[in-house]
Amino acid sequence: MSKILAIRFSKIENVAMTLPVVYSFAMQYPQHRITVLSNRAFAPFFEKMPENVSFYGVDLKEEHSGWLGLRWLYNDIKKEHFDAVADFHDVFRSRYLCWRLKLAGIKTAHIDRGVKGRKQLIRAKHKVLECQKSSFERFANVLQVLGYPVTLNFVSIFGTEKRDIACMKPLTGEKGDDKWIGIAPFAPKVGKIYPLFKQENVIKLLSGRMNTKIFLFGGGEKEIAVLNKWEHRYPNVISTAGKLTLDNELVLMSHLDVMLTMDSANMHVASLVNIPVVSIWGATHPYAGFAGWNQSPEHIIQADLPCRPCSLHGEKPCLRKDYACLQEITPEMVVERIENIIDLKN
Repeated sequence: MSKILAIRFSKIENVAMTLPVVYSFAMQYPQHRITVLSNRAFAPFFEKMPENVSFYGVDLKEEHSGWLGLRWLYNDIKKEHFDAVADFHDVFRSRYLCWRLKLAGIKTAHIDRGVKGRKQLIRAKHKVLECQKSSFERFANVLQVLGYPVTLNFVSIFGTEKRDIACMKPLTGEKGDDKWIGIAPFAPKVGKIYPLFKQENVIKLLSGRMNTKIFLFGGGEKEIAVLNKWEHRYPNVISTAGKLTLDNELVLMSHLDVMLTMDSANMHVASLVNIPVVSIWGATHPYAGFAGWNQSPEHIIQADLPCRPCSLHGEKPCLRKDYACLQEITPEMVVERIENIIDLKN
């Protein structure tokens, strides 16, 4: 039996993207063990994994902060006697740990982040609009370098079954024959957020459908305030923000008929439970390799503009000053894409 350590500290969406790869590895190599080293807050992602997957949670702001904390972390990891280390992050902390472990005779491999190709994709002039390898492929390549080729055949963290939502019925009610739509309207960067007045129109249009219930997802005081306002303004709309833990959000998402998100963490979280996810892309582009797991290109909504994409993560200010990439997407376009998916399920 071999013991492999896989390192990915942040962000939540990137940690979520490791799951299809780790799960596929675990199922194809049941004789080996793989441990994921990540932020403690992401532990719920790994609670439903195969038995040969374990989670090692760290706190990089407190216990494992700074040089001293990193040295303590290395000493603790060394005691586990890993045979190989897969660096899914390739940042200072993961490089340091890999360097120390390599000196101790442990085989290591690092992710190729495809910096050159992605820079050509987002530059202002002479863009090279070519689809880059997905993060899933890049994570799998790290394991292949270590001697463990993986076929990515992950379906859902819940396997073929859906988890019971009885404990959430006071919030959700009975599903019955209703169509359940999830909407996560926020993202960390302005270049990724569909304008809220347009998003509200989407909710208004969908809330008028017969036998339809809409669940809003978000977090933080400002987001919760917006979602609560929409909940009270429109029928058949329920805000889950601040009411569910991450593991319960995953369970609820698995019962949705479709989820609407930005290019955000919720896109990746929802993709882990085998439901169709309609995603809106503005400043960013799925060609960078960050689309949700196993999502159809037909579920992606984006405007065809020569300036897109202008950044990998939506952090750069709009060169046009008008965010046309988001403004040109109409609420009717979004609703039509969602209804097409729901109608196929009838």
